[in-house]
Amino acid sequence: MKKIVLSLAGVLAATAFAPEAAAVPAFARQTGMACNACHFQHFPVLSAFGRAFKAGGYTMMGAQGKVEAEHLSIPDTLNMSMLIKLRYQKSSGTDDGTKPSGVSKNDGQWQFPDEFVFLVGGRVAENVGVLMELGLGGGPGAATANGNAGMMGIFKLPFVWDVGSVKLGVTPFVTDTQGAFVGYDMSSSGQVRASRWAEDRGATSSQNYVGVASGPATGIAFSANSDMGYIALSRMSPNHASSEGGAGGQEYKTNVLRVAATPTVADWAMHIGAGIINGSNYQLQTGSSIVTLGQRVDVKAHTLDFQAQGQLGGKDTSFYINYAKAPASTTGCTAPAAGTVAPAIPCNMYNTKATDRKAWVIAGDYSVIPHVLSIGAAYRNAHDGGTAGQADQNNAFTITAVYDLYQNVALHLNHMMQSGNAWNTGGTQAGNLAANKNGKNLTTFMLEASW
Repeated sequence: MKKIVLSLAGVLAATAFAPEAAAVPAFARQTGMACNACHFQHFPVLSAFGRAFKAGGYTMMGAQGKVEAEHLSIPDTLNMSMLIKLRYQKSSGTDDGTKPSGVSKNDGQWQFPDEFVFLVGGRVAENVGVLMELGLGGGPGAATANGNAGMMGIFKLPFVWDVGSVKLGVTPFVTDTQGAFVGYDMSSSGQVRASRWAEDRGATSSQNYVGVASGPATGIAFSANSDMGYIALSRMSPNHASSEGGAGGQEYKTNVLRVAATPTVADWAMHIGAGIINGSNYQLQTGSSIVTLGQRVDVKAHTLDFQAQGQLGGKDTSFYINYAKAPASTTGCTAPAAGTVAPAIPCNMYNTKATDRKAWVIAGDYSVIPHVLSIGAAYRNAHDGGTAGQADQNNAFTITAVYDLYQNVALHLNHMMQSGNAWNTGGTQAGNLAANKNGKNLTTFMLEASW
């Protein structure tokens, strides 16, 4: 039973917070179902049932008892779980022996833990659910977006009502890691940082590569979901809620639109989606691909994604194709010091360069042994964005393997090889070939467990 929670939680978590990419046994306890009921192939990839559970706001009950009265319906036990990731990473660059903390992986780096998270989730009321995560993360002395060294988190409180065949939802949310689409998304392609089919997110997800699937976000998502697909509009700020009251105050001036069709074609479950981020906000904190603290920024990007889940030769198989683009910043954009007057020409939060930052990814995942061993591969074609005439092509080929010791305990192996003129002298990635920088290739071995 615990294992099912993992699945569901994994997807869930994946959608809201980094650990979400794994399992959340709290949901297994609530539903009384195994992890692979909600996951396709392995967590955090969601099956059709897992997506339905998530679309329902995590409220579905199973064998677990309830406390019920007038206007009250809650589980008779508070459902909680923990998730841990233990990683070893080795990059191909050179090392001069100094190895500054959090910089070099060239002589091999143990990340113990990479993530350790405490999760609470499930039913709050008949039409209300919750997902909350608190955990340890980041390197020594690291401070995440919420200002607490080593703390990460997510909070989602979905209100969902059935109106005919449509589920209408309103979801307040806050995260410091999962990016702009965390309010509402049902894919496993990496539109949200943790909801990705493979561990190496930058190489297997164009959304993660461009940066829209990472970083803080606070807002409210309004959604409508049916068997045909879903549409969601979030009004949000690319800041963590804890930064409210900072320089200039908190703003919610960015619109995030997510639209997807979810047909079934010849027994293949499809997800065909698009996302648009457009707005402007006062930047109260730093983060992935985010510009100077205290600057007014444009918040602009768009994504396209496709996934298909079915069988080849009687074995579960998934295909993923996705694209993301962060437009270049307008020539003349500036980055004033914190607390100063906002510039007349703001930079794009996701790309301060003079050319577009963009990527597309094509990938596949094949279950050699159903619910035990899956192998996959992905190819990324990307451009970092750079000054006019600067080489910025940064491609990657990645192979992956996931071995489930149990439904809630898995071993991951990823090997990523990068190429392109961005790695040549004068290219946008040339600096990463210096001593104590990350090299072109990266091997990751990880143990992930949830209970």
